[in-house]
Amino acid sequence: MAFVNRFSFNPFIVKFFPKYWYPFLTRTFGADKALFLNMGYEEDPPMALPLVASEEPNRFCIQLYHRTATQTDRSGKRMLEVSCGHGGGAAYLMRTLGPASYTGLDLNPSAINFCRKRHHLSGLDFVRGNAESLPFADQSFDAVINVEASHGYPRFPRFLAEVARVLRPGGHFLYTDLRRCGSFTEWEMALAGARLRLLSQAVINAQVQRAFKKGSWTQDLISHRAPAFSRGLVRDAIGVRDSKFCDALQSGEFSYRVYYFAKD
Repeated sequence: MAFVNRFSFNPFIVKFFPKYWYPFLTRTFGADKALFLNMGYEEDPPMALPLVASEEPNRFCIQLYHRTATQTDRSGKRMLEVSCGHGGGAAYLMRTLGPASYTGLDLNPSAINFCRKRHHLSGLDFVRGNAESLPFADQSFDAVINVEASHGYPRFPRFLAEVARVLRPGGHFLYTDLRRCGSFTEWEMALAGARLRLLSQAVINAQVQRAFKKGSWTQDLISHRAPAFSRGLVRDAIGVRDSKFCDALQSGEFSYRVYYFAKD
């Protein structure tokens, strides 16, 4: 998982995001204040996912994980999350869905170091690695999950090939992300060309917008933690509700989708 940058709005981010942008945001906001880095999800009527008090500040981000992961039963399965960020989603799913094991992978060494110090659950581990060259043997996992991160991968088809490689036959790819309208065809062609069978998909623009309207931790973080010179850039990068991106999502210029694939 990563902060969702708006490549179309800032060429600087396009060039430097994969190596520099996400670590910069991690240092700026602090992993301890941002266990979840996605834009959130809320239904109408409200999803009302049962959470403990400590999880309530991250409700909408947790609900996006829950919506993506529960497209199939994960009990007793080996799971891999590619781009796990600060590990909030990994820890939540490990506690609530009962997988046999859960491995979180991220390219950001600071994030992985934080995860190893913060999240201590039996069966949960964290590995530094590249989404386009996964450091695992063929057919290692029953499920791969990827939440709001693949838009930052330089070679998205290569990532999909790696997902197919590490999945066991009968395994599942649980996936959610977004693209701008000009990239829809390329996105869809890459997904269609993967060695994975589509079981379901849904556009969740309205649910993401609903989470924006209810507010999120990003508002306070920007106001109190981001350096003044970077606040405008950061606002567009993480999609707060009055940013250019939020307007684009409402108009349909962006499409946010959730997918469920199987490997035959």
